[in-house]
Amino acid sequence: MDELARILAKGGALVLPTETVYGLFAQALDQAAVEHVYQLKSRPRDKALNLNVASLADILAFSQNQPDYLSQLYDAFLPGPLTIILEANERVPAWVNSGMKTVGFRIPSHPQTLELIRQFGPLIGPSANISGQASGISYDQIMADFGGKVIGIKDDAFLTGQDSTILDLSGDQARILRQGAISKEELQAAIPQLVFDDRK
Repeated sequence: MDELARILAKGGALVLPTETVYGLFAQALDQAAVEHVYQLKSRPRDKALNLNVASLADILAFSQNQPDYLSQLYDAFLPGPLTIILEANERVPAWVNSGMKTVGFRIPSHPQTLELIRQFGPLIGPSANISGQASGISYDQIMADFGGKVIGIKDDAFLTGQDSTILDLSGDQARILRQGAISKEELQAAIPQLVFDDRK
């Protein structure tokens, strides 16, 4: 952990496990670190990134116009496999969300990864894969894609391989942009006031 922390502190990138898939992490407020991750992934520059944060207070610090039930949603599902999209505020740099009006938030529950987020967050942490390929779920795949390019790689054999559910709360109604580990039914059961826009 000390070596991983040193790499992050110097603006480097890490491949770390979450409870779902491997992520490619770097400090979100360090533009050079973020650009390095885009290059490692061959990710199109207009594809926005999420902020990996450690608490509800962090989400509130980088968003605005949050729904009244946000704290209930946090208590029910976070940390965990849920990505929440909210309206971004002025603290979110354009190099993270590509100048969009929204930004996604993720709080992974993997204890060591979450501890690094607490120390150095917010972090970006897109899935550890080359853009256009499947999310990184095996150590062999990670080493094939990033071995020799990323110094800090932490193995974990207990990933579920199922992506997080992406829930967009930036509009008048909620939208599920990607069905992942948490179902619509589970969301509605926990937060009855959620109103979904089911248009494709």
